[in-house]
Amino acid sequence: MTMEHENDNIIRIQYQSRLYELSYTLIRSSRKSCSISIDPDGQITVRVPASASDKDIHSLLIEKRIWIVTKYLETLKQKESRPASPLTDAQRAALEKRYIAAAKDYFPKRAAYFVQFTGGSYNRITIRDQKTRWGSCSAKGTLSFNWRLMLAPPAILDYVVVHELCHLTYMNHSAAFWSKVESVYPDYRTARKWLKAHGHELIL
Repeated sequence: MTMEHENDNIIRIQYQSRLYELSYTLIRSSRKSCSISIDPDGQITVRVPASASDKDIHSLLIEKRIWIVTKYLETLKQKESRPASPLTDAQRAALEKRYIAAAKDYFPKRAAYFVQFTGGSYNRITIRDQKTRWGSCSAKGTLSFNWRLMLAPPAILDYVVVHELCHLTYMNHSAAFWSKVESVYPDYRTARKWLKAHGHELIL
């Protein structure tokens, strides 16, 4: 199990004659690389290795500050343009429960199908509720998938399954990893582009 420690922080960015004070969640874990993500609601998450120093984190934020603020503003614009949901909170909760139940049944079937082509072996599959991360593969062979992929075209869901299964052999995004993905899912580039363009739409 990966241990993660979360803290809320503030980053101040001067952009186009305006000062933005953006809060972000810092997550330290056993990962080896750093990443910054912004979910459809504008929540910023910074993930770093447990050994990362405050200086390392500050340098990362400084380096990525323009991307952070422009992506944040773009996300807010998309959020404001989304039509209001006709669902009540109770209806949304009921639908999410059904989709999660369906995901717990469907993802294991797709993983069992594709693993014969990707190789490797996994211990278990979990279904999670995240807004920007579609899947993950732990060093112990646990595959995790976002139930919101049930709202995407089946081919997109299959791409994510293949992606994570290939991490059982390559725990990185090396050329060898992408070659393996392509050997099983030749049109993976189209699926990646679709997720980047439409992933924020996978909400109820």
